[in-house]
Amino acid sequence: MNAAIKDRFKPVKSILVSQPKPSDVNSPYFQLAEKYNLKIDFRQFIKVEPVPPKEFRKQKIDILKHTAVIFTSRNAIDHFFNICKEFKIEMPADMKYFCISDQTAHYLQKYIVIRKRKLFVGQKTAEDLFDYFKKHKSEKYLFPCSDIRKDDIPDYMSKNGIAFTEAIIYHTVAADLSDLADVKYDILAFFSPSGIKSLKQNFPDFEQGNTRIAAFGPTTAQAVRELDLILDIEAPLPNAPSMTGALELYIKKANNL
Repeated sequence: MNAAIKDRFKPVKSILVSQPKPSDVNSPYFQLAEKYNLKIDFRQFIKVEPVPPKEFRKQKIDILKHTAVIFTSRNAIDHFFNICKEFKIEMPADMKYFCISDQTAHYLQKYIVIRKRKLFVGQKTAEDLFDYFKKHKSEKYLFPCSDIRKDDIPDYMSKNGIAFTEAIIYHTVAADLSDLADVKYDILAFFSPSGIKSLKQNFPDFEQGNTRIAAFGPTTAQAVRELDLILDIEAPLPNAPSMTGALELYIKKANNL
């Protein structure tokens, strides 16, 4: 380990997690805070804004010409069905739904009655859905998403000649973080390139100094490096598949535990 990196292992007392505060009282973040006597705060660095009906109309998308819908988040579900409500569109009973995870599929029940033969659910990532797409290659897919999204699903569909339409139904924008200007944390934890972009947008003169940065996922890590910031904690790790696990490993070392 070179001296520069070793010098960054300074004691950790405070962490800012760039996500909403967990509703589960048994969240690993609360357990981490209690176990190591840490101050852990939560603040969403990004927010979503619906695409106005007029803007959606310009995309010239006929929702009912599709036979399947892909959902990768609860935000996508909410904004999609709001669009349907706005245009008085009722989803047909034979529509198929492809959800990225059990949580997303469960949330879908807020809007429709789920028929098992019309629902296909992945474990956690877009790649989990690829086999389903291959088996149902003749469907005409609609992919409601944000203006900022990963390329994995569109790339797979294009590469395999599967008919799909991308529908931008909400925008991902930086949240106002001006009240944090004079607040310092030992670690900032990020989960998406959008979060990193929000940091830079809110604080263009941000100087990292002794602030350690944690990033979850390769695209988030890349976004940190592209801003010439030091990435101190990268998750997931083979021995720490979660952000809290990676943070704990670092804290043990930094706090000499």
